[in-house]
Amino acid sequence: MTIPNAFYGQSGGVTSVINASAAGVIQTAQQYPEKINKVYVGEDGILGALTENLIDSSLESASDIEALKHTPSGAFGSCRYKLKSLEEHREEYQRLIEIFKAHDIRYFFYNGGGDSQDTAYKVSQLSETMGYPITAIGIPKTIDNDLPFTDCSPGFASVAKYVAVSALEASFDVASASSTSTRVFVMEVMGRHAGWIAAASGLASDERNLGPDIILFPEIEFDQTEFLAKVNETVKTKGFCIVVASEGVKKKDGSFLSDSVIRDAFGHAQLGGVAPVVVDLVKQAHGFKCHWAVCDYLQRAARHIGATADVEHAYELGKAAVEFAVSGDNAIMPIIVRTSDEPYQWEIGKANLEQVANVEQMMPANYISDDGFFITDECRTYLQPLINGEDYPPYQNGLPTYIKLKKNKVAKLTGREFKLNL
Repeated sequence: MTIPNAFYGQSGGVTSVINASAAGVIQTAQQYPEKINKVYVGEDGILGALTENLIDSSLESASDIEALKHTPSGAFGSCRYKLKSLEEHREEYQRLIEIFKAHDIRYFFYNGGGDSQDTAYKVSQLSETMGYPITAIGIPKTIDNDLPFTDCSPGFASVAKYVAVSALEASFDVASASSTSTRVFVMEVMGRHAGWIAAASGLASDERNLGPDIILFPEIEFDQTEFLAKVNETVKTKGFCIVVASEGVKKKDGSFLSDSVIRDAFGHAQLGGVAPVVVDLVKQAHGFKCHWAVCDYLQRAARHIGATADVEHAYELGKAAVEFAVSGDNAIMPIIVRTSDEPYQWEIGKANLEQVANVEQMMPANYISDDGFFITDECRTYLQPLINGEDYPPYQNGLPTYIKLKKNKVAKLTGREFKLNL
């Protein structure tokens, strides 16, 4: 009996630590040669499986795989592509079976957020619906921190650290010349429905009266009158105002403050810039000189300031995915279970994919202040341990030594092309 292969794919928006999960999968699979022969990686996630563009990870050097731990973004390529239901697109599932059979793939590891966990769950059901047993394990990843069950999602803590540091440094900058220059600075961060990233900026606020003064959360309905009054009061009191706004801030009618008509491959609205919208409101109401910035990809690519816990979480969850799979688990996602706040301690648990897929974990009401503009002590207790500690990458010539893989392809065996429903 031959030893089967495994498939690993990266999906959705990438993070500064998703490659650490990849390293965890690949290095751990090598420890079970009697269970897993090779780890084939899909180029651009699930698209690599459907188009038979598979990368042979065994042809990468051990040092390059190790270097994935400190390299940001998706080293193997990611995608935003959601498998439809079996009834809608049976041909996609038939194609997956065709590829898996041709390459003797019996393990499926998919690294992503809620939509990606849905893909992993659907693949796990192939044995029941199409008679080809596949062990499918989802590996959590999302900077939005909105996956259920897990204490936090890999990718979030490093973004939280970046955003808190940026808010602190920006407040120093604005404070230095606010008497004659900028009075209001608005920093936009990611977070479509959940305000975890925006909340993290609140960690920069301390007894020095720096950091953000106002945080705008997607969970809190935007009240223009109250917001503008708060800005005016803050400027009059301390001379300037720092605002951190989540991209998903919503108006009273439930629409995004910066909504556009463009949709991504998952069907989500492509949000415009909320920061310039907020700045325009402030200028019209108060006439203050304002500046704004959008963290955008910078916040999720900032591996140079990676949080220690984030890197450890990402790697250990990739490792645990393989260990669960070879032990017989299926249709589950390894999770982080917090056992102590101070000192921060955690362990690995697991959750059923069926309960994880497409579920968003919003910020609890008790994590947001009564006026809706800041975080509470409970939120700070949750967030603070996640950003403690720095996991710096090695540097050379003043720059991080990030790795670029060779990505040698596996020979195609099916002899046919497949048209994607993009």
